[in-house]
Amino acid sequence: MDQPGAKRAFNRAHFAAAASRYDFATKALSLGGDARWKRRLIEALPGRAGACLDLACGTGDVAFLLAAKFPAAQIEGLDLSREMLAVAGRRKTLGDRIRLVEGDLDLLPQPSASVDVVTGAYALRNAPDLRQALSEIHRVLTPGGTAAFLDFSKPDSGLGQKIQYGLLQFWGGLWGLLLHGNRSVHGYIAASLRTYPARSQLDELFRACGFEKKLSRRFYGGMVELTLWQK
Repeated sequence: MDQPGAKRAFNRAHFAAAASRYDFATKALSLGGDARWKRRLIEALPGRAGACLDLACGTGDVAFLLAAKFPAAQIEGLDLSREMLAVAGRRKTLGDRIRLVEGDLDLLPQPSASVDVVTGAYALRNAPDLRQALSEIHRVLTPGGTAAFLDFSKPDSGLGQKIQYGLLQFWGGLWGLLLHGNRSVHGYIAASLRTYPARSQLDELFRACGFEKKLSRRFYGGMVELTLWQK
């Protein structure tokens, strides 16, 4: 998880295996809260946008919500996994405003200052190089643009981290076993947090990359956090 190339390869293999049952898994893992949290993410965004980019778009949940909120905007959903994009492509789309793109968080294909809103649900934790990904997000955002993310949040305290790791290892491993016969398919969530920055460290990294924090909301006993940032 701490080597960008190895993490990228792991992500490709993991999400290829998880794609077919990913939507059900997110509902089960979140005890039904996932859809509500994603709606809260969309509600937190500004009222207008001409271009939106959803990172690690997966099966398209947030991209479709963006298209509904911003009926005049062009929406792009980017994901590393062809299998996840294939599932998204089979879902109902809103005209030709949603474009699905295979790509890497660390090297975004969009031109500089071309996107008003960047979103990501469970995206940044999977970035091969988090600082590089944040720099790329800052680059493609227009001045004053908004970035909003929903992801598992790592406590600052060592005890909190141990409790969170144990809970997620058990819960993710259980659903990995039930859905795929392999605990690691969703047990990876706990493993990914080992190398992910704790909350205060993540905030510092965002600020170092040129962002100002505008909003923070926590769900799921504090283990999931919605944050909104401005360039």
